[in-house]
Amino acid sequence: MAEYSFDVACKVDDQELANAIDQTLKEVNNRFDFKGVDVSIKKEKDSLAMESSDELHMKQLIDVLQSKMVKRDLNLKAFGFGDLDTNVSGQVKCKVDVQNGLTQEQCKQINKLIKETKLKVQSRVQGDAVRVTGKSKDDLQSVMKHLKESDLPYAVTFDNYR
Repeated sequence: MAEYSFDVACKVDDQELANAIDQTLKEVNNRFDFKGVDVSIKKEKDSLAMESSDELHMKQLIDVLQSKMVKRDLNLKAFGFGDLDTNVSGQVKCKVDVQNGLTQEQCKQINKLIKETKLKVQSRVQGDAVRVTGKSKDDLQSVMKHLKESDLPYAVTFDNYR
C-alpha cells in the first residue's frame, strides 16, 4: 500500500504579499484623508518597514494593509506588527516581522498535537517544517482538520500533499 504525506509549515506567498502592499499603497494614495501625507511600505528579507508622518495615519495604514492581506488569503498570524516608533522629526515607523518557517518549539508543539489525535500517522521535524506520513489519506486529512481547528498562535500551511 502507498504512503501518503504532507508538510506542515509556515509560508507566506511573496507574490500575494507584494500585491497586498501595492493595493494598500494605491488605496492610500487615492484616499482624501491621506492627501499630503508621506507613507511608505518597503519589503525587506523577512520583514516590512512601514513609515508615516504621524501615528493616526500609521494606524490607518496598518488597518488598510491588514484588510488587503485578508482579502488575498494571507494569514495575519504570520505577521508580527511591532511597536510604533517616533523619531525626532515626528516620522512614525513600524517594523512588521514576516514568519517563514516554524521554530523548533513550534514543531514540537505540532508533533504533540498530532500525537494527541491517536491516528495512525507518523510525524517528524524536517528543518523548519513537520512531515506527516500515513497509509490513509483520510487520516492525513483528519490531522489537517485538527491542526486548523487548534487555535495556534502562529500560522500553519500545508504543502506537498502526496
